[in-house]
Amino acid sequence: MGLTIRKAVPEDAYEYAACHIACWRDAYCGIIPDGYLDNMLLELEQRAERCLQTLREPGDYEFYCVEYEGSMIGRLIFSKSRDDDKPDAGEIVAIYLRADYWGKGYGRQMMDFALESLKHQGYRAAFVWVLEANARARDFYKKCGFLFDGTREEIEIGKTLIELRYTLDLSPLT
Repeated sequence: MGLTIRKAVPEDAYEYAACHIACWRDAYCGIIPDGYLDNMLLELEQRAERCLQTLREPGDYEFYCVEYEGSMIGRLIFSKSRDDDKPDAGEIVAIYLRADYWGKGYGRQMMDFALESLKHQGYRAAFVWVLEANARARDFYKKCGFLFDGTREEIEIGKTLIELRYTLDLSPLT
């Protein structure tokens, strides 16, 4: 059966929210404070309700479930750019897998799916924001061809963290 990437629907809201929390706990252990990550579990019902509303009215965002043999193991979200200086770019808003599935090529399949979708929508570039402290994710984006473009910003997620913007040219070579 293998990996399946499919559009998320409102009926996925609870599992999608639970997967979001599980993926964050895996990806950000040691980066985001434990208290923040633990609190996410306590908010599962509220997060699932917000997720339901979002999946009913996704706006410019495309939400995908990533499943392996029928179990949700990750999530993928992309959209048009939210950054004013990148109007011709598509943004990979979220690309997460459970830790048990890291290093198996599934992340690359997810990235290829997102990039092909963004190209098909006419975007000439793609970008992703990544926490500076998340070396594993930064290495993954570099392997996918993304480069740090020098843009950084501070965000608050339980403490002050630095995000870096990585970009990729999607224009065909001429």
